[in-house]
This record gives sequence, C-alpha cells and structure tokens, in this order.
Amino acid sequence: MAYPHYLAGLELRGRRVVVVGGGSVAQRRLPNLIASGADVHVIAIDPTPTVESEVAVTVHRRAYADGDLDGAWYAMACTNDPDVNAAVVAEAERSRIFCVRADDAKQGTAVTPASGVHRDLQFGVLAGGDHRRSGAVRAAITEALADGTSLKIDDDRKHAAGVALVGGGPGDADLITVRGRKLLAEADVVVADRLAPVALLEELRPQVEIIDAAKVPYGRAMRQEQINEILVDRARAGKFVVRLKGGDPYVYGRGFEELQACVDAGVPVVVVPGISSPIAGPELAGIPVTHRGVTHEVVIVSGHVGPDHPDSLTNWEALAQMRGTIVIMMAVKRIDEFATALLAGGRPGDTPVAFIENASRPDQRLLRTDLAHAGQTAVDQQLIAPAIAVIGPVAGFTDADRALGF
Repeated sequence: MAYPHYLAGLELRGRRVVVVGGGSVAQRRLPNLIASGADVHVIAIDPTPTVESEVAVTVHRRAYADGDLDGAWYAMACTNDPDVNAAVVAEAERSRIFCVRADDAKQGTAVTPASGVHRDLQFGVLAGGDHRRSGAVRAAITEALADGTSLKIDDDRKHAAGVALVGGGPGDADLITVRGRKLLAEADVVVADRLAPVALLEELRPQVEIIDAAKVPYGRAMRQEQINEILVDRARAGKFVVRLKGGDPYVYGRGFEELQACVDAGVPVVVVPGISSPIAGPELAGIPVTHRGVTHEVVIVSGHVGPDHPDSLTNWEALAQMRGTIVIMMAVKRIDEFATALLAGGRPGDTPVAFIENASRPDQRLLRTDLAHAGQTAVDQQLIAPAIAVIGPVAGFTDADRALGF
C-alpha cells in the first residue's frame, strides 16, 4: 500500500525555522516549534498580540520577500494570501527546504501531523489530508493514553452550542484538567488568552476558529466588552465556544464577567476550574505558600495598580502587619512600590521574597531576595512578565529546591 507522506521526526534545536504569517495558524504552530528548541523567525505584516509578544521567537513586522528562507532548515507558509504562500513554497523548493503550506497542504513539500504528547511519548497522525479525521484520531489517542482506556474514535462528534470558561492552569499543557482538555477538543471556536497553555492549540482540528484575546502587559489588548460579545455572538450562531484562560477563570481572569454576559444573553455557559497560578507557581518553584508552624494565612493580591492609585482596593498597611504569605500577581512593573508600601507599614526589610517567572514553562526562572532589595533585584535581573512575587518566610525555603526535577 502506498502512503502519500513519509513520517519523520525533525531535530530542529538551534536551527533556523521561518514562519511566514502571524495569524491564528502561525499561533497554533509556534508552541511546538519553540518546545523543539528551534531558532524561530516569524515574518508577518500584522502578527497577533500573542505572536508578537512571544519572547522565544524573533518577529519581523514586514511583508515576505524572496530570500527570507536563507539559512532555514524548515519553513511554514501561513498567510491568508495564496500568492504569498505559493511564493514561499517556490523559494523553499529552489533551496531544498521542506515547507508546509497551511492553506493548501498538497501544494507544500511537508505536512504538519495532528500531534500529541503523553509524558515522554510524542505521536503524530496523518490521514491523507482529512484534517477532521486526523484530529479525531489524535484526540482519541490522547484520551486513551490519559485514562488507560481503549481507542474510541468519533470523527463527527458535535458539542451543543454554548460557552465553556476553561482554566488552563499556569502554562504547561499537561496541567489543564481532564475535563478542560476534553471540552477543548470539541470546540468550534477557541477564544484564547496569551497566558493560556497555547501548546494545546496545536491539537485542535484545522477548522476550529481561534481568536486571540491576548492582553499584553502595557501593550495591545482586546477589550473585555469585545470578548464578551464574541462569546455570545458565536454561541448564538450555533457554535460551541471555549474561552481558554491561564490559571483559573475566577482568579483575576474576569471569568465571572464573562459568565454574567452569557447569562444575560441567555447563552448556556459552564465553568471549568483551573489550577491557579498564585498557588501552583510557587509550588512548582519549590515554595509552599503555607507551612505548619510558619504561616496561617495566604493573601493573593493584584498588582495591576499601585498602592497609591485611586482604584486600588488593597489595604497595604494591613498587609504589612500580617505574618503570613503575600502572593502578588501582575507585579513586575510596580514591585518597588509594593515593597515600599509594605516596609512603610512595618514589614521587616529582611523578609524573604521570591520571584517566579514563567511558572511551569521550560524557561521558568526563580529569583530570591529580600523585601528591602526586591525592587532593585527585579531591575538588575530584568524580571519580565508573567511573574509571581511571593513575600513571607516561606519564600526563603530552599529544602524543596534540591527535590525539583524528579
């Protein structure tokens, strides 16, 4: 029996990969390329906020030009212009570079399989261009590996119209709940946050509409009212919509606002809790937010406005009098202000502080300091968002560091 494609695994670590186009298709492909260690370059006139803000890739905001594939080992043509995609494939063929063409797979020299990961096992499914079938088989394999059941392939499963607000966890695709992953596999539309586990987008069927609802810190952001309208409009059009968020929908995720919008519009809506980053992030860095005999309270604080801002609802003086753990989200830009407020309220300057950057991701970073030097440490170490600040005795614990990576 002849097969239309030859399956192979590419070693791309440190090798140049060029992705032409910065829309939802490129957004779906990037996580796996980044995870492979490739030197990824995106060429796009108007990349989505998520693509543009991805620190692990080099984004060139311009049109494709002949010669852009020089030095590449692999290429992807992902624009919405067939002529541009054809030109990319033509250059790739001249240069003997394998190239995926997203809008017309048969015109490319490589195809992207419906791929999945289970522990240290990677697998891919090709179905001769039948994307719905390959997606269904991949979903069945993923589910079977996760719960140990036999394969049950349903090519035509259809979820009733409505909205699911799904918490994706702190970032690693393996940390989404089983229910969240199942609903994601049944989605017609996915409205995704920048901090959601975007690697899961690669597992979606090709016909799934992906809407980038990224809120880039101090950059481009989709208005919450617009997000609410999209959820309602797509559901009313008979679609099953998954609102994929980082962490938990109800912990600084505006999930309840979205639920209210759906309820007011008469749209069926369900909430799927997620592993919350202010608890999981420190835990993944070896820091317990509570510990017997050390702390009896944990306070999770939003750092989106400073202590002196008129919109602030936080009593920083009261926080300073506490002996337990303070976890500050969205704190990168104003950590010096928060530290100053806590010091002024009486919190000792030698109080341990830990910063966890990109929790659960391969580039996770842990920084340790104390309250008196927190602001300077953040500057000196070039702390970037997303990052969590943990303040209190537990932030000084180091015993668990030696156990990480088991």
